[in-house]
Amino acid sequence: MSEQHDIAPSQNNTLRTGIETPVLLTAALFLVLVWGSAFTLIGVAVRTISPEWLVAYRMTFGAGLVLAYCLMKGYRLPPIKDGRWAWYLSMGLTGASLPFVLIAVGQKTVDSGLTAILVGTMPLMTVVLAHIFTDEKLNFWKSLGFVLGFFGIIILFLPTEISLDLVSDWKAQLLILGAAFCYASTTIIAARAPETPSAVGAAMMLLAGAAMSMIWAIGTAGPAPIPDLTVIICILVLGIGSTGIATVTYLWLIDEVGPSVIAKINYLVPICSVVLGVTFLSEPLDWRIFVSLAVIILGLMIARKGR
Repeated sequence: MSEQHDIAPSQNNTLRTGIETPVLLTAALFLVLVWGSAFTLIGVAVRTISPEWLVAYRMTFGAGLVLAYCLMKGYRLPPIKDGRWAWYLSMGLTGASLPFVLIAVGQKTVDSGLTAILVGTMPLMTVVLAHIFTDEKLNFWKSLGFVLGFFGIIILFLPTEISLDLVSDWKAQLLILGAAFCYASTTIIAARAPETPSAVGAAMMLLAGAAMSMIWAIGTAGPAPIPDLTVIICILVLGIGSTGIATVTYLWLIDEVGPSVIAKINYLVPICSVVLGVTFLSEPLDWRIFVSLAVIILGLMIARKGR
């Protein structure tokens, strides 16, 4: 066991002006890749296991991984009475458990394409919340850039035949919008949370999310199933990459560059997901992928002009 460390500040009081170093750029690209690939892995796994138990297994494995890392590095979780638990319990709810429930219920009647558009409102919600609750204020160029980014998501996923039927199931769509708001709120909570090493914060957040996901899985999907080898591989990759390491990286990036950059990263995740689906799941290659990517990149460039 390495030398014990006290909980030391990890947040940078002066936010950087953007992702300008190789380390920050690598971290951002890593998040795009692991979050984008998660949809592909989930698409494979849910063929043989319920979504409830897939998330419960994934969250539990990710929480255990990050907790083991903290212990190995000598970090100690704060006492239960420490006020930081309230912050990270909230993030476990808004960043993991609650949005999954909302999306799962909503997708019973809303197709995946429209779901992607609704979840794609998360960056817009994030920059508005950041304007209200942090020092990252909106201006014309940032607003225009984020609106263009959202338009790129619409180009990618909007059905070719548009009618009023798209909003007929507004109650289910409202649940999915609620999930997007949860994700946006988590980013702002993380930016305002008391200073905590990102690994410790991730452990607290994932432990809370794992507990809530496990309770929900038992209550809605019955006893825990025994996954097959394919599902086990998916759970391991999801737990290590998009749950464990990604959560630590996500909290660290918020400390370094602020919530608006995380919002920009989320515009690229659907593009990555679609490309991986074309590559590994033989999904059709559509011209809209290239147009969408061009519009999103243009939006990011314009938003950067406003920094």
